[in-house]
Amino acid sequence: MSEVERPVSSPCVNICALDEQDICTGCQRSVAEISRWGRMDNDERRQVLRLCHERALASGMIVAL
Repeated sequence: MSEVERPVSSPCVNICALDEQDICTGCQRSVAEISRWGRMDNDERRQVLRLCHERALASGMIVAL
């Protein structure tokens, strides 16, 4: 019997506000990514999380060590 993979959790931090590019300032997801999240498989979710990380780095929200 194979183990079922748990869904990748949403990066939502309950700070829901969009910037000029329609990117959430809290989680760094686009409006399209937020609305599709519930229908994404884990691979798609991981790709979105990578994009969120890149956006956070680019905006200065986080810094690379």
